[in-house]
Amino acid sequence: MATVTLDKVNKIYENGFHAIHDLDLEIADKEFLVLVGPSGCGKSTALRMIAGLETISGGEMKIGEKVVNDVEPKDRDIAMVFQNYALYPHMTVYDNIGFALKLAKVPKDEIDRRVRQASKILELDANLDRKPGQLSGGQRQRVAMGRAIVRQPAAFLMDEPLSNLDAKLRVQMRAEIAALQRDLAVTTVYVTHDQIEAMTMGDRVAVLKAGYLQQVDTPQNLYDKPDNVFVAAFIGSPSMNLYEATVEFDDNGGTVHLGDQNLRIGPEVLENRPALRDHGKVIVGIRPEDFEDASLFEGDTTGRELTSNVRLIEALGSELMVHFDINARTVDSGDPDAVEESDSGSNAVGRFNPRSRVKMREDVRIAVATDNMHFFDPETHLSIWS
Repeated sequence: MATVTLDKVNKIYENGFHAIHDLDLEIADKEFLVLVGPSGCGKSTALRMIAGLETISGGEMKIGEKVVNDVEPKDRDIAMVFQNYALYPHMTVYDNIGFALKLAKVPKDEIDRRVRQASKILELDANLDRKPGQLSGGQRQRVAMGRAIVRQPAAFLMDEPLSNLDAKLRVQMRAEIAALQRDLAVTTVYVTHDQIEAMTMGDRVAVLKAGYLQQVDTPQNLYDKPDNVFVAAFIGSPSMNLYEATVEFDDNGGTVHLGDQNLRIGPEVLENRPALRDHGKVIVGIRPEDFEDASLFEGDTTGRELTSNVRLIEALGSELMVHFDINARTVDSGDPDAVEESDSGSNAVGRFNPRSRVKMREDVRIAVATDNMHFFDPETHLSIWS
């Protein structure tokens, strides 16, 4: 097993395109680290540089204590799982799993032992004599995993391995891969564009944008304490609601002016974010779960309510996604794949309790958990703390 270290790694293509900018990452031994970001952010390029499939334009790459900048992929002691599985269609499952060992001239009895051990772990025993074309998508993905496992590498590299699966199977397989990685205790770097995959699988998640590392942290810390507007909007589904606002302060906290409506924030918000007092203009971020139908609250929500008109309701059984409009200017998160406004024409979405009786095109009182609001500098887009 080994650590994987990227020290100010850059990738510049011959046409001058700078794909990766001074990427600093240290992936600990046995850690599951997820690289996530929108299309074209450089996450697959970073993974391919670790694998040796892309050359490094600058910086230093280490696997364990060994600098691998100029080491051939086959000598890096890594195993890669690709998006398209890359199985040999004319070979059986057994031969696909053991093929790399055969090339390495591993003794036949050792190949047999490793292949059968991997097939048992992946529940492929009944399929060893079949060809890939006779398998389901999930089974083919397990074969690709088996081929990586038998090599007993220092690190696994996985490039969007679940993107070709249907939604239900993707949920099942991501749980299986996460459990398998914990059982095998192999350092793993996993690339995905799906932030739900990133949040549910990784020990830590590294968020990339346009080749720059935005933040690397545990999934919960990324969600609770995003470093900037981009991370705040990218992590979480539905995305954080972001608006231009102004804030004024008094002895009991302050008032956030959001369009033509006002929200009170308590003194504890200012205690947690003392630098907020230095700002008049801010970007306010509100997670969908911090909006709720005010009629369901028994306590006093004075100063912590908005009024709006319901544009669209998505009933999901366990919750309602309620789309409505806030009379405030929305903020571009910087995600090229993001849809800043919904098809309903609203600019806000709330995750309401399914007991809510809100109806489309009717006015609604919306309680806001103002203590949970996020604040960002409108110039730098960085989170405001101390």
